[in-house]
Amino acid sequence: MNKILYVIRHCKATGQEEEAVLTTEGVEQAKQLAEFLNEYPIKKIISSPYVRAVETIKPYAEKQGIPIIEDPRLVERILSDPPLSNWLENLEASFDDENLSFEGGESSKEAMVRLQSLIQELVMDNDEHIALVSHGNLTTLLLRMFDEKYGFEEWQAMSNPDVFMINMKENTHLVERIWEE
Repeated sequence: MNKILYVIRHCKATGQEEEAVLTTEGVEQAKQLAEFLNEYPIKKIISSPYVRAVETIKPYAEKQGIPIIEDPRLVERILSDPPLSNWLENLEASFDDENLSFEGGESSKEAMVRLQSLIQELVMDNDEHIALVSHGNLTTLLLRMFDEKYGFEEWQAMSNPDVFMINMKENTHLVERIWEE
């Protein structure tokens, strides 16, 4: 098995809610992202159904003639509902303790289980080059599934957009950031 996943964090958006659209800057970033991705032989695109994620990959998908498959397993992880005043501190704690969860929220472990079902399907998929479009927290957890170094500090260092490549071979996985701001 040789498969490459292109893990993409969405471009700058107007907010965190499901319907949040890209900012004017985010729309320009999506066009730049489309140009950047041209050099990669992506054959399938799977995106969070959140508007900002779909809008991020839409210019590339339209240019390449690749349909966008929306998958709820790529939606952002909800840390807590209701919102927490000390959410940043709690987010950091949730990376340290993957089982930590808050009222109405999802633990890191629960989010990774959700992602694991998607990854298992992709391993069996015939396409070798697949783009996954998601959100910062979930993207970090996805990367962490392949490289344990990804955590809170790596989440903080991510840009909007950001692109990582996961090269999956038989018994090895190589994760590297390929986005150039």
